[in-house]
Amino acid sequence: MKGFFNLKNITQSKLIVIVSLFLVVFYNYSFFTNTLEIYPLTVENSGFLFSLGVVLTAFIVVLLTLLSSQWTTKPIIIIIFIVSSLTTYFMNTYHVVIDESMIQNTMQTNMKESMDLLSLKQVLYFVLLGILPSYLVYKTRINYRPFKVEVFAKLKLLGISLFVMVVLIFIFSKYYTSFAREHKPLRYYTNPTYWIYSIGKYINLTVSSGPIDVQAIGLDAKTVTSINAPKKLTIMVVGEAARADRFSLNGYSRETNPLLKKENIVNFSKMYSCGTSTAESVPCMFSVYDRGDYSYKKGISTENVLDVLTHTNEVEVLWRDNNSDSKGVAIRNTYEDFKTAKNNTICEADECRDEGMLVGLDGYIKTHPNKNILIVLHQMGNHGPAYYKRYPKSFEKFTPVCQTNQLEECTQEEIGNAYDNAILYTDYFLAKTINFLKPYSKSYQTTMIYMSDHGESLGENGLYLHGLPYFMAPDAQTHIGAFIWFGENNKKEVDANKEYSQDNLFHTLLGVFDVKSEVYNRDMDILK
Repeated sequence: MKGFFNLKNITQSKLIVIVSLFLVVFYNYSFFTNTLEIYPLTVENSGFLFSLGVVLTAFIVVLLTLLSSQWTTKPIIIIIFIVSSLTTYFMNTYHVVIDESMIQNTMQTNMKESMDLLSLKQVLYFVLLGILPSYLVYKTRINYRPFKVEVFAKLKLLGISLFVMVVLIFIFSKYYTSFAREHKPLRYYTNPTYWIYSIGKYINLTVSSGPIDVQAIGLDAKTVTSINAPKKLTIMVVGEAARADRFSLNGYSRETNPLLKKENIVNFSKMYSCGTSTAESVPCMFSVYDRGDYSYKKGISTENVLDVLTHTNEVEVLWRDNNSDSKGVAIRNTYEDFKTAKNNTICEADECRDEGMLVGLDGYIKTHPNKNILIVLHQMGNHGPAYYKRYPKSFEKFTPVCQTNQLEECTQEEIGNAYDNAILYTDYFLAKTINFLKPYSKSYQTTMIYMSDHGESLGENGLYLHGLPYFMAPDAQTHIGAFIWFGENNKKEVDANKEYSQDNLFHTLLGVFDVKSEVYNRDMDILK
């Protein structure tokens, strides 16, 4: 046994077995804790639970063995340790799963957002579970035997591993049947197997897509208003992580919307998102596809509602962004970055405020006097986990607040207080946007639409942030804040009691500008 764990001179097969055991024991806390909630540790379940660890170990052994060679073994193991240390941190801390959507979010996250997530605990995970084992593997001398001997050893290890997996699955077949059919989400927590699988899916969705030919839609689009009718001026605010049940407009006990309640808005208390992340929801809400039909490939290869409005030659579109970016939505439109003080005149330290996106809009409107105008403002909103950074100190009404990005160190009350203060600032920003539009209501038909991209978990059932697969996401991540405001010369009847979703936005924006097109579906227009 002592020789088996001798890392000074070790065979490739022994290293793979040791690494696989280490990964299962130290990187799968989330998997086993979630499994124990379904299969409690009892005498009856103990054999199955033990077998899960053995089967997972054997599966990782098979995976590493298939990828191993004299040139790949060490690099692959080191990469797995480095990445798995980070995935373990996020899974253990925020109870997220690392699926292809989360991989996409990670790839589209900028440095500022990444720094919001950085913590001492994350560094410790990275060092203890990433750097340290990687260094040990790097220093290990692998005894590579002659080619035929190595091939035989690999086949032997593969055979034993597969045999063990088959035997255990057969012995505990009644458990594995329910595990596979009724509790599929449990596999999302296996580490590193699921994030490796997710990267494969992400590559299939993106890199393997090849050259992207964007399909034009709505080329027949035209406005049908009379020549003498007032031009239309609409501001669309895309919110960030604003869940519906934290709006006092929706019955929340705290007064988080003191200014909006004074405005004549139409509040949509039953509005639901297309996804649970910005990278998914934002392009989906502007696309012609509904949630059931939407995919990343369809989104990037099909024009969206901003393009259709542009095809009319009657609507000017401007996108201002105080978040990460437009996620490809505004790639063919005028885009302005308001995340830095270069464009945003209202910044504190490294945090630029949403209200800064309103500065200079008067000038933009004046330069397009004979056009309809759509302005999209993409908020920083309630971007977590550093909710305490998302509002000026003067909006810190609810105390005490969580003043760290390590949410697990705060009470649920402190997290909720910081989050509610950010909602309070959003209320101020949205009311300020309405007041910006009011003077234009005499010369334009003015409209303001607010819709958050997704919701947010704040510690309920141990869940934080967002990004869970839609079918297993709680209501807090999919039920979003949304409303519409009309200027004095633009009154419309709207049924606010119906259930709507972001699927309605494409057709509603076309309806706002009275656009006629084959892609317009009147039944999906909230304003019909």
